[in-house]
Amino acid sequence: MARVTSALCDGASWAGPVDLPLAGEIDVQAACGLMHVNGRRFGAPRRLDLNYTCLLATELGETGAVAVELGRARGIAVRESNTSAAQAALLAVSQYLASATAGPEIIHRPGGAPLVSVEGIGYEIEAVDAAVWRRFWDAMGAGPPAIAAGWPVFHRREHTATCPLPAELGLVAARTPIDRAEQCARGTGMALVRVAHPPLDDLAPYTAHPLGIPGGDLAPVDGTLPLSGLRVVECCRRDHGGMTGHLLGFLGATVVRVEPPVGEPPAGGVPMVGDVPAREHALNRGKRAVVADVSTPSGRAVVGDLVSTADVFTHDWPAGRAEAWSLDADALTAVRPGLVHAHATDWGAALGPWPPPGSDPIVQAHAGLPPTLMTVVTVYAGVILARAITTALVHRAEHRTGHRLESSLLSAATTLNARRGACTTPLSVPVCTDLTSLATDPRFAKALTHDGCVVPTSPWSFHP
Repeated sequence: MARVTSALCDGASWAGPVDLPLAGEIDVQAACGLMHVNGRRFGAPRRLDLNYTCLLATELGETGAVAVELGRARGIAVRESNTSAAQAALLAVSQYLASATAGPEIIHRPGGAPLVSVEGIGYEIEAVDAAVWRRFWDAMGAGPPAIAAGWPVFHRREHTATCPLPAELGLVAARTPIDRAEQCARGTGMALVRVAHPPLDDLAPYTAHPLGIPGGDLAPVDGTLPLSGLRVVECCRRDHGGMTGHLLGFLGATVVRVEPPVGEPPAGGVPMVGDVPAREHALNRGKRAVVADVSTPSGRAVVGDLVSTADVFTHDWPAGRAEAWSLDADALTAVRPGLVHAHATDWGAALGPWPPPGSDPIVQAHAGLPPTLMTVVTVYAGVILARAITTALVHRAEHRTGHRLESSLLSAATTLNARRGACTTPLSVPVCTDLTSLATDPRFAKALTHDGCVVPTSPWSFHP
């Protein structure tokens, strides 16, 4: 796969609507808050060891080009799309920006590198809940106070981009052989992966399989954006699928988000927009919400009814769940011929039918991506799946058949690895050290908007 370094694809620039003289990757990371957020774990701004905004802008540019193709196939007067590395960067920090501008937020002190065994082998862990966390560290020989103090910062590490674990936990890991740590993980339900050397770079960004049942034409055009008039039903609780729906909304689709009945209230210290955490609001604003418990027959009936008039269905359930609930691609295509059925996963099929719980940090470790506590893989995976869906919609417009799609955090991480390169353009702009200041900076006014908190506008502009 071609390596992308300092050049952007057609339709993409460095600064876009941001009124700053951004000359390259390092400038964009500095000005748009990536260095600031990535640097939280270090105590000072630090660049991502990846040409991330260039790669993300390239993916956005390719998505915009496919969207133009879809719009033209539907008779929409659109001929060109534009995006920029700065808009890609703002998309990458959008949830952090939302939290910073929604209200008081608890940001922990610096900390958070992969754990290291007595042999010097780096590894990452992921726990689905506090009980798993306690069992693992108890088996490793850590004391109860350190175990209790470590969970809150670990649980929110992707939200805050820092994770200062108690020193005792790092010392326990450092005196434990890797084989023993893996044994403790298997016995307690903790996910544990070693940091990959060399990095993995051999997975396709997504998989696509055409569904042979012919369907009707795409919904009538109702607007000027490429996906105007199209309807997406989203059953995603994780940010990968949520970002996908968010982007499809920017492209003009009507996104209906199926949400479970109200559960536990958010933990204290989480900035809110109304009764919703700001991070969730950043991805879900503009979506229509429908409450349904899909674990029940009545809830699944609600989903089936919504899909009967939809063009796209997305979900992030564990493998086999859609089939067990008769909400898989074959079942729903029988209800809605021509449907694009998209599955947002953590690992895809790479780790077998029963993979461990996934998250951005643990997937980064498994893939050997330069580590960061920012959700860089999640955002990139969301853009990849949005491009896959838009491409499938072009196929449907031409052939009246749908597709079954699957993307994963792991495939996104390996795609980033495959496209890695070095940026040699030196820093020439000031480094952002405060997201709240960025939010009120007039030079960013055309790229940001206020909706209960400050969030980016669409990363694309379309022109006739």
